[in-house]
Amino acid sequence: MAARGHVQDPNDRRLRPIYDYLDNGNNKMAIQQADKLLKKHKDLHCAKVLKAIGLQRTGKQDEAFTLAQEVATLEPTDDNSLQALTILYREMHRPELVTKLYEAAVKKVPLSEEYHSHLFMAYARVGEYKKMQQAGMALYKIVPKNPYYFWSVMSLVMQAISAQDEKLAQIMFLPLAERMVEKMVKEEKIEAEAEVQLYFMILERLGKCVEALEVIRGPLGEKLTSELQSRETKCMMLYQRLQRWPECNALAHKLLLKNPDDWQFYPSYFDSLFHLIDQSWSPPEEGEHCSEGAVHYTVAEVVRFVEERIKAEDGKESRLLRGPYLARLELIHRLRERGCPEESLLGDPLELMEQFFGKFGDKPCCITDLKIYLHLLSPDQHVQFINRLSEAVPLGEQGEKGFAFPEETNALQRHLCVCQLSRALGLQHALSVDGKLQLIAELKAHYHHGLKFGKTALKTELQFSDMYCLMAAHVYIDLWTETGDENMVWQCLSVLQEGLSHSPSNAQFKLLLLLLYCRLGAFEPVVDLYSSLDAKHVQHDTIGFLLTRYAESLGQFAAASQSCNFSLRFFHSNQKDTSEYIIQAYKYGAFEKIPEFIALRNRLNQSLHFAQVRTERMLLDLFLEADIVLSLDESVKAMSLSAEEDDIPWSNMRDNRDLTVFTSWDPKERQLTEEHRHHSVEEESVWLRIRSLTLRILAFLAGHRHAASHQNSEVANENGIGDKTSILSSLLSQLNQTLQTANQFVEKCIQYPFLGPPSTRLAPALSSGSCQCQAAALQLSVHLQELDTVGLDESSELQTQICNTFKSLVVQLQEILNKSKGDLLEMKDSKLKTWPSLLENLIFFTETVCIVLWMASYCAKILRPLKSSLQKKKKKKKDTNTALPVVVCGFQELTGSLQDLLTQALDHVRGQETGMTALKLASLSLEGHTQEEALFMKAAMDKVQSSYLRSLQEVGDLLKKRAETIKNLKI
Repeated sequence: MAARGHVQDPNDRRLRPIYDYLDNGNNKMAIQQADKLLKKHKDLHCAKVLKAIGLQRTGKQDEAFTLAQEVATLEPTDDNSLQALTILYREMHRPELVTKLYEAAVKKVPLSEEYHSHLFMAYARVGEYKKMQQAGMALYKIVPKNPYYFWSVMSLVMQAISAQDEKLAQIMFLPLAERMVEKMVKEEKIEAEAEVQLYFMILERLGKCVEALEVIRGPLGEKLTSELQSRETKCMMLYQRLQRWPECNALAHKLLLKNPDDWQFYPSYFDSLFHLIDQSWSPPEEGEHCSEGAVHYTVAEVVRFVEERIKAEDGKESRLLRGPYLARLELIHRLRERGCPEESLLGDPLELMEQFFGKFGDKPCCITDLKIYLHLLSPDQHVQFINRLSEAVPLGEQGEKGFAFPEETNALQRHLCVCQLSRALGLQHALSVDGKLQLIAELKAHYHHGLKFGKTALKTELQFSDMYCLMAAHVYIDLWTETGDENMVWQCLSVLQEGLSHSPSNAQFKLLLLLLYCRLGAFEPVVDLYSSLDAKHVQHDTIGFLLTRYAESLGQFAAASQSCNFSLRFFHSNQKDTSEYIIQAYKYGAFEKIPEFIALRNRLNQSLHFAQVRTERMLLDLFLEADIVLSLDESVKAMSLSAEEDDIPWSNMRDNRDLTVFTSWDPKERQLTEEHRHHSVEEESVWLRIRSLTLRILAFLAGHRHAASHQNSEVANENGIGDKTSILSSLLSQLNQTLQTANQFVEKCIQYPFLGPPSTRLAPALSSGSCQCQAAALQLSVHLQELDTVGLDESSELQTQICNTFKSLVVQLQEILNKSKGDLLEMKDSKLKTWPSLLENLIFFTETVCIVLWMASYCAKILRPLKSSLQKKKKKKKDTNTALPVVVCGFQELTGSLQDLLTQALDHVRGQETGMTALKLASLSLEGHTQEEALFMKAAMDKVQSSYLRSLQEVGDLLKKRAETIKNLKI
């Protein structure tokens, strides 16, 4: 008989169909197939686990878990069962169970390299660094391979990084890790670059820069080959830390001779020069200046060096490098900062920038290069500078409109750069209204002319002239903010929509459209715009705020829910993904990346945006569902909300927003400042605290039921009811304190730049009276608890106080509703005007009514048993007095008033819907615009109208449902 090849395990063959069904998403068939197999082979553990995976994926989590635990308690050691259980536990988000699984497997099969490495990775998923260290060493003893040894070393480093006590890290973990690596160095067992990188990381964290320098410059440093100039960069960093400025200067100068375009070494070169000057350093009389060679320790030498690099570039026929030319401007900037007269040796900044433009003006990077050095020009040179650059732009003959256009893309780029520099110098902002309109006409003409260069461009490519279109939009925004003429914003939307039709992938057009629609109160078009941006991974944190800030406040509740889900899905998957990245980093020896992954995870967990989205999503769910789909108690329970615990990391909060996501060429005085950023974070935190406290108080009211009647109040105190009351008092006092802080903040009247961070809902929430009304409603809970303890007999004063609060709440709600009355869309003199603040106030009314209704429901739950016990007492005493207690009458008045308010609000919403549907946008006169422009303007107006109608419909639906719940408030 011929020799047999690889024999397949018969169980693999039996399990194959189940694997296939699971891979294809056919979970029901997988469960059936597993059941069939288990009838024949009861002890086939893997089939049970695969069935559990099918159950988990069909939503039967409890059954799946029970089945998995049946197999796990048997402590399986076959690879199929272990792998399947690992997959299942990961889908259940229970990675800690995988560690138990492999701990048992390793005990049974102590010499298995595979199971030991799986155990190590299981510990890595849950961040058990001490156990990882032990598992790594156990693995190294079985199979003495270097990677396993260094897994253990890296786990020690991770213990140091995650240690609460910095001293412990410096005294114990890092020195131990250092000794472990030194042992390998002495035995000459260091093999890979990753091992040297890890040694360097340990020495760096211990602050042993001299030793680290010896490692990098010694034979071990030769292994650092994966990154270009890795050794040199590390040496430079260490020299700077050790303040060895001569070495720093000599190394930078040496590297710049090799590559004069490597910008990272110019700042080091200049910094070291000024440190040497400050220290009055002079070279030794004999021998080399320092270990790295010659040192340039005078300004004259550095000026000469830079000029030589430029001369070498000027003499080249091939492509020029920008580095030396920018280094000259950077040196002028630094010399001027220090007040050094030698800056004149380098020349006049105006002429040098003009020369730079002549050489690199046809490159898109020219504007970003020159923008940072524009401050070197004096204000009276601005116009002269732009005029001289304009003369250097080759344009064709003037056309019928008096504009001359470039004949090729290089000339177009030069002309565009001049326009961008002109805006950055503030020359565009200084124009009159007519001057700005003339400028817009010119920019639009250049945009349309430039489209001919991109006729063959793919949809994913940008048009050469897109930036003209964006700049025209920016000038329209200037006019809108200065004059308040809303016609400017419609024209701005029109020009951006036109730009998007020619460049469907232009993210800047989409971002600006998104911002403008939100400012106009129209959220409907924004959802598609954000989706088309195709935000990836961390962008949900950095730019997600643009979407979530406006979603709920503009009444698009379904879209708001979707927007929050976008962000939350990313934040929740980040936890799982980061563990996988860490495991891959261990596998491939990318040790220096592991602390970066941990830092990223922490940064996202502490994200301000994450906390906001979480809080807003829960509040939104309560507004939409509590006491409508589920009771408030059930809704809170489903969210696992706790009044006692505050899960927001206030002290470590990270603002990860990208506030520079919009392209802007504004001059420095109009740009976002650090002060703006600081105020924005403060404002966001105050608003988040108000929302978070509101949510926690609602959670308390839902969880704290009529636990004890007044007869057994002593027993109640023993059971911790008194303690519960103190939690409520604490939350309410925090809310009142935060509202005081909020009022003080709003009084500062801080204005952010148009393209800066959007303001929160804080100011309108306070001016509408919504915050105050919600706080008053929540404060009522304390009096109701008091009434619950005292009873109805001896509480006439308290009852009167509660009734007065009822009346006050109705008055406040009426005021909020009055502030939302008026036409959202208005046509005056054939012009369209929007009033988004009315819509925002209507949403505040809706939210506040929800909170008042929940408070009324809480009140009803307390009053019902009190009323029935009073009636029983009266029956016993045969009391014929049928008069109702004051608080019960007050409550009935409250429910009646709330019913009237909701009817009034619904009538207002219906009136708005009718009025808006009847608006004939077609009758708007769009004279002075081309047919194409008029079409884009009409489309933008239609989108705003449609969005308003959608918001009104969603608000109306919610108010109708809330009106229904009043019927359940009878006592």
